[in-house]
This record gives sequence, structure tokens and C-alpha cells, in this order.
Amino acid sequence: MGFPNGRRRIAVAVAALLATVAVAATVYRVLAPAEVSTPARAEYPSAASPAAGVVGRLPVAPLIVDGRLRVYAAHRQVYADRPVDGRHRTTPYWSYRRWPATLDGVVASGTTVVTRWSDGELVALDARTGRVAWRADGPAPVGERAVRRTGAATVWDPRGIVLAPAPDGRQVVVASGAQRLRAVGLADGRELWRADVDSGCRDVVGSTASGQLVTVDACAGPAVLEFRDAGTGVVGARWRPAGAGEELVATPLGCAAGRAGCTALRTSAPGDDAGRGWLLGAGEPAAAPALDRPDAALVDGTAVAVVDGVVVGRSARTGAELWRRPGPSQVRLLAVQPDRVHLLTTTNDLLTLDPATGAQLSFFALNAGSDGVGWAPGAAYAADGFVAVERLREPVDPTGDDQRYYLTSEPLILAST
Repeated sequence: MGFPNGRRRIAVAVAALLATVAVAATVYRVLAPAEVSTPARAEYPSAASPAAGVVGRLPVAPLIVDGRLRVYAAHRQVYADRPVDGRHRTTPYWSYRRWPATLDGVVASGTTVVTRWSDGELVALDARTGRVAWRADGPAPVGERAVRRTGAATVWDPRGIVLAPAPDGRQVVVASGAQRLRAVGLADGRELWRADVDSGCRDVVGSTASGQLVTVDACAGPAVLEFRDAGTGVVGARWRPAGAGEELVATPLGCAAGRAGCTALRTSAPGDDAGRGWLLGAGEPAAAPALDRPDAALVDGTAVAVVDGVVVGRSARTGAELWRRPGPSQVRLLAVQPDRVHLLTTTNDLLTLDPATGAQLSFFALNAGSDGVGWAPGAAYAADGFVAVERLREPVDPTGDDQRYYLTSEPLILAST
């Protein structure tokens, strides 16, 4: 016996309404803003001290945190694994994911990992547990940035977020973006200052060891370097190298992770290798000709460069030669970190020197498994005694897709020096 027509219509309408509500609820659950935090369930690992040599290979770029964890960036996720000297990437020790925002940059100091997202949000994580330590609003990034599958640009060269040691000893996180600078304390995320700026003509370079935020300001006439107190936001000196052109590029040198505490910089014109090195201190930058070369690096007060196939260390302050080392032919400077200078030979051997004396600390081939050494180096990173290098397929095709661009599905090689 069927329903009368009127009741049938009501039943159909109710069923349709319930189906619509169910679909809407499903869509909301899938598309609504959300975050998923998966904290650590195991003990915080001990610091590792592996022997010098290749540790392993990884599919994505690691950020070494506290000498104990490797932190990685994905499109909408930041996560860590352990041990720091593991041969392969392992199950995440902790993970943090946001939706629909995308991860824009990661910096770390001590056991605090600060993430910046496409909506401007700053989220700090405790590296020991993976739990959220604090959140703060920040300016949204300007424009989009192409990041390949390794995420190296996100963790090794983050944009729009800089760590700065304030003059009073506090650690500061400065986020720059759409028309604004905002600084918060690393310890608790509390706002210290904010400033309205024209992001189209200002470029934050890094911070100095004396607690200043360095910005290239080209908003009103020829470009100048602006030095702002990282703790208060007050602009102090504005300086321009004598004889500089209308435009100016500043490359920070002698920095810690996150372009923090830089002790020097090199200025040049856009697209010009002819630069000038400068030491940074409390007063005006002081000329440092030993840092003029575009391939010169600064570590522990020593300017290191490869000159006609010879590795030379000079005092950055006086220019006096401290040591020289005729090494394997055609070496290139790969990366530096405190107490270590890393060079790469044409056969992809990694040579590590003491920056104070030039003495060899280690020497070995960057070969993992049966991959061989027939690759070209891409982005490189050094911290806590480790070196990580992207391995690119030869001949390198910058326009190729990731499968063509990288050597293997695990293109990162990790070594202990």
C-alpha cells in the first residue's frame, strides 16, 4: 500500500534535505580551516656523534634542530624524524599540519621551530614534543614562490622570516610581508613592535650580531641599507656604500641559521659579480676587501675563497693571509659552519677544513649506496657538523620537472664531517 501523493512529496523533500545537509557537512569537514597536531610519543633523542662520512640519503631537505632532529617541510605540513644520523627518512617523530594554508618558511633556534604560513600565521613548535608553543598573526607573504619537491627553499632559505638577537639578549622573530613588519619574542610569541612599510621596495636581508635588522630600502631614491633595532623596531643608521649605483643587492655573510647574527655582508649591483665586502658592528660597516669575491665566505672571522684553484684563508678584518692550501684541482666552496669549511671537488669528494688553520678535518666521496658520484650539486646546507647537498641529474636542466631535475627519488645526501 503506497503513500498518498502529498505524503510522498513530503518524504522526498525531507530525504533530499537530509542528503543536502549530509553533503554540506562532509564538504565542511573536508574544506573547513583545520589543523592537525600529532605530538611525539617517544623520548627526546640524544645528540648524535657519528664518524665522518656519508650518513645516508633522503627524499627531502632536512633542517637540523638542536643536533638531535631532522625537520622537513611539505606543502601543508612540517614534521620531524629521528635519529639525526638515520640512513633514511623514518616515521615522523612529530607532525603539524594546517589547512588550507600552505607552509611558507621554517626557522629554528634551540628547541623552538617557528613556521610561517601563506595566511601570515606564525606557529612555534616545541621540537622536543612537537606541541604548539605559541601562535601569532603576521603579515601575509607577498607573491608566490616556486619550491621544488625537496622543500630546500622552505627550510634552508626561508623568505619573509628572520631570526634576530636583540641588544638586550632576547631572541626575536621578524616577519615581513604585505605592507608590514612584525616582531615577536621567540620565547612566547608576544608582539614587540610592528611597522608599516612598503614591501614593494624594501627587502629584509638579515640581522646582525649586535641586534639590528638589516633592510635594503629603495623606496625614496637610490637604495640604502637601513639598520633597525631588532628589539624595539626603532630605525637607527641609514647607510649607503660610496660610489654605489641606484640599485643595491646585499648578501649576508657569517650568519647563523635563519640569517641571524650576521657579521658581514657584500654589496653589489644587480647581476654584477663585482662586489664589496663589509664587516658589521655597532657603527658603520667597515670595508673588508677579503670578502669582495662573489665566492668568498666568512666563518669565525676568517674569509675563505678559492683563488686559482688554491683555498686561501684571510683575516676578514685585516686582510692578512692566515693560510693557503693547494688542494684537489678545481674545488668549489660548498658551505660553511662554525669551525668548518666545506669544499667539493669535481669528482664530488667532500673536503672539510679548519677555518683557523686550513688543516684537513675530513675527506671522503659523497657517494650513497650504488648511486655513484656522477651528479651536479644543487642547494647545500651545513649545521651541527652535518652537510646536506641536493644531487642534480647532469646535464642540469633548471626548467625540467622534478623527475628530470633530481638524480634519484632520494636526491639529498647527508654526511657527517
